[in-house]
Amino acid sequence: TWKWVVGPMFLYLCERLVRFWRSQQKVVITKVVIHPFKTIELQMMKKGFKMEVGQYIFVKCPAVSKLEWHPFTLTSAPEEDYFSIHIRIVGDWTEGLFNACGCDKQEFQEAWKLPKIAVDGPFGTASEDVFSYETVMLVGAGIGVTPFASVLKSVWYKYCHDATNLKLKKIYFYWLCRDTHAFEWFADLLQSLEAQMQERNNADFLSYNIYLTGWDETQATHFVVHHEEEKDVITGLKQKTLYGRPNWENEFKTIAGKHPGSRIGVFLCGPEGLADTLNKQSISNSEADPRGVHFIFNKENF
Repeated sequence: TWKWVVGPMFLYLCERLVRFWRSQQKVVITKVVIHPFKTIELQMMKKGFKMEVGQYIFVKCPAVSKLEWHPFTLTSAPEEDYFSIHIRIVGDWTEGLFNACGCDKQEFQEAWKLPKIAVDGPFGTASEDVFSYETVMLVGAGIGVTPFASVLKSVWYKYCHDATNLKLKKIYFYWLCRDTHAFEWFADLLQSLEAQMQERNNADFLSYNIYLTGWDETQATHFVVHHEEEKDVITGLKQKTLYGRPNWENEFKTIAGKHPGSRIGVFLCGPEGLADTLNKQSISNSEADPRGVHFIFNKENF
C-alpha cells in the first residue's frame, strides 16, 4: 500500500510548495473601481503573471482573513498590461475586502493604504479553446458571464490588431440572467464593443441575445411598450432584451443552417442543468457526415 501512497503524496506536496511559492509573490493593486450594485473591480499587477482568456485565480486578503482563499474569474484580456477581477459584495469576506479597500469611504484612497493581496494562479478552463473555431456559441448564465468578459475583450484586441490572421469569424453570445442590474458592468462592456464594431462597419461579427429569466409577464409588458425605441431601456444596448428562456432547439438549427459544413464551438459557463440541455442539443444537431456541421460542447460550472 505504501508504494501506491508515497508517489501521489510526493506529487501533492510538490504542488502545495509551488502554490505556496506563487502565493508569496508580490501583488500590486493598481486601481479599484466601484461599479453599481456593490460590485468592485480590482486591477492588479504581478511580476511574471501570464494568463489566457477565461482563466481564474485564487485570492487571499490577510487583512480580512489569513487562511481563506476564494476563486475569481479573470475579467481582463491577456493583451492588457494588468489583470482584473470583478467581485460582488454578497458575504462577510467580500464585505471585509470592500471595507479594506476603502470603498465605504467617500474620500480618495492613497495607494499605500490598499490592503496586501496574495494571488495563486492562473488556472485553466475550457474557454481557452475559443480561438480554435471559426464560429462559436458563448452561453453565460448568471455569474457565469464573467469568463466571457475576458474572451470578448481579447477577441476585440486580436481583431483590431490582426483581423486577417484571426481564425474566429463569428460569435453568437447568449447572456441569461435574472436581473441585469447585478452585472451592469458587463452591459457597459457590451455597449463599448457594440459602438466600436459599428465604427469599423462590422456589427455582424458579434451577435448577442440577453434573456431576463426572472421577470414575470407584467414586468415584461411594461417594457415591451418601449420596444420600438433605438436602444433597450434596460441595458442601453441596440439589441433588445428578451424575456424568459431561449428555445435552444431553434437556436441550434438556425446557426447550423447559417454555417453548413463547419465545426462550431459551444462554450457554457453556468449550471449543470443547462449544461445537459446544451450537450444534448450539440449532439442532436451534429451531422453524421464528417463534412457536415458539428457542434463541439465545452463547459465549466460554478
